[in-house]
Amino acid sequence: MKNPDESIDWAEVRAQSARESQRKQVHMLKHGNQLADAALPLHKSVYIDQSRFDAEQKHIFLAQPLVACLSGDIPNPGDTVLFDAAGPSIIVSRGKDGTARAFLNMCTHRGAKLIEEAEPWAGVKNRLTCPFHAWTFDNTGRLIGQPGKEGFADCPEGGRDLIELPCAEHIGLVFVKADPDAGDIDAEAFLGDYGDILTQLELWRAEPVKKGVLTADSNWKFALDTYGESYHFGTLHKTTLAHTNYTDKQVFETFGKHHRIEFPKLSTGNLIDIDESEWPETIYGGVHYLFPNTIIFFGAVADNVFFTQVFRLFPDGVGKTRCQFAVYAPFGIESDLHKGSCIAAYDATATVVQEEDYRVASNGYANLLAAPDSHHVVLGANEWALQVVHQHIAKVIGMPLD
Repeated sequence: MKNPDESIDWAEVRAQSARESQRKQVHMLKHGNQLADAALPLHKSVYIDQSRFDAEQKHIFLAQPLVACLSGDIPNPGDTVLFDAAGPSIIVSRGKDGTARAFLNMCTHRGAKLIEEAEPWAGVKNRLTCPFHAWTFDNTGRLIGQPGKEGFADCPEGGRDLIELPCAEHIGLVFVKADPDAGDIDAEAFLGDYGDILTQLELWRAEPVKKGVLTADSNWKFALDTYGESYHFGTLHKTTLAHTNYTDKQVFETFGKHHRIEFPKLSTGNLIDIDESEWPETIYGGVHYLFPNTIIFFGAVADNVFFTQVFRLFPDGVGKTRCQFAVYAPFGIESDLHKGSCIAAYDATATVVQEEDYRVASNGYANLLAAPDSHHVVLGANEWALQVVHQHIAKVIGMPLD
């Protein structure tokens, strides 16, 4: 794993980016919200159609690079996590050489799972022993133990090593393709210019604090839609986000299939027509979306007390969503107080997302199933980010939105 230049003062880079973001927010608040050209109607089949779901499984969740974990989840040789939300159960482990590798969680003898737990399980596994017949593999995937080896004399050496999956580590993110035949991952090319944005977060330094699973009784895209607009802040989040952030105001920037959104604080409106030299310092933040299913949020719970939240949304069938949610200490856990603050941020966010965002997603999805066959939902011009995400998904799976 090669990290970006540690001689760079990334805190200063973030400070400069935060000021530039502040300028964009003030400009937007003064001159008007960013809007798409028009509203986008989506036929309800975009969310409920089985053939569309099958295409998403094939072309997105098996073929696209997916964030399996952060580098800090497997910092040392032998550190291992399970990644099973994309469909097949996958082992991601760091070898003695420092390389992160991914394998199907499947013994090559008769297919048993080597690790029988479920994501977000993590532990140390320098060796992987099958619970069925004790075939044993090292964490480079090599078969190193085979009881009754004489019974398999015709198996070529190396022919029964673990099935390796495409895996790449870049700027603190570990990407995996769930299909062994999907081709290598060029993470730098996949991120493009967005890599420069994400590098500011110093994700390679992030230390995991708390992980869990959130669920919604809705299509994964229906749940994902809740992350891309602030139109709902004043109603759904009237006791939380509406107290601190504008409703239906955002600065939206695209980077290929990825994007970044900022939802301005109410206090930012006080800076309109104030000379920039008098503006207070601000911290870098924003919602960072990685195609197809990952949201990364960097923020602060108090002055100089930072946290990073990562949401990874996966389908669990056409009408079920499983979100792997984790909070990290961005630059390592600094104290017990810092750890407690990160845990508190996790708990508060999990409550809001599960009880508010995913509640309405689940209720809305149930209504969508019962709606007339001709029914369309509509993404407003003020819900531009949602439009763009759906357009990219449709293009990747080769199925139009109309």
